[in-house]
Amino acid sequence: MTEQRPRTALVTGASRGLGLALARALASEGWSLIIDARDAGALETARAELAQSTNVTAIPGDVTDEEHRRALADAAEYTGGLDALINNASILGPSPQPQLLDYPLSVLAAVYHTNVFAPLALIQAVKDELNPGARIVNITSDAAVESYAGWGGYGSSKAALEQLSNILAAENPELRVYWTDPGDMRTRMHQQAFPGEDISDRPLPEESVPSLIDLLTKDLPGGRYEARALVQTNKG
Repeated sequence: MTEQRPRTALVTGASRGLGLALARALASEGWSLIIDARDAGALETARAELAQSTNVTAIPGDVTDEEHRRALADAAEYTGGLDALINNASILGPSPQPQLLDYPLSVLAAVYHTNVFAPLALIQAVKDELNPGARIVNITSDAAVESYAGWGGYGSSKAALEQLSNILAAENPELRVYWTDPGDMRTRMHQQAFPGEDISDRPLPEESVPSLIDLLTKDLPGGRYEARALVQTNKG
């Protein structure tokens, strides 16, 4: 009997926060991992931890860089293709967040480059490495659908990512495409969004992970999901 190949997931922005929490959960379930982050030191720390549980390929770099995306695609090919791609890497923009009338357009372009263009570019880069039944999960935010003053840059970029995901799913019915709002989390980015405030009441990223695992492993229809709502539904 031939040994079944482990499932492989590519998780961007996996050196901390939600990306690392998800990578830990996938490693515990036997998935092989390809992970990236801009901070090479933090990524190596994550790799060393995860490597105790599974096969891990860590590639430091920025998802906005074409050469880096090519390296990720090469790693996916080497591991036998991808069963999941999780576009988690993103940037907040200025902290504190400026209102749109004062938002520097060059900075807004950088936010869109990371939060909208790079996820699509990575999907394009690895499209030939997606195994049958592969899942694509784009991490979004409630700021994509709520009109929070001061969140015009980040929120509109996530709204664009949601519609991009929606159309990608319509154009590629053979793919399982999800876009999910993980909810408020106690992460470094969330702290940057609220400089000087105490965010210790926010849930840890680990509380949003079970719903992401469900999207990657269960037969759920493609579409938009709120992570906490999906967890509560499953508990019910």
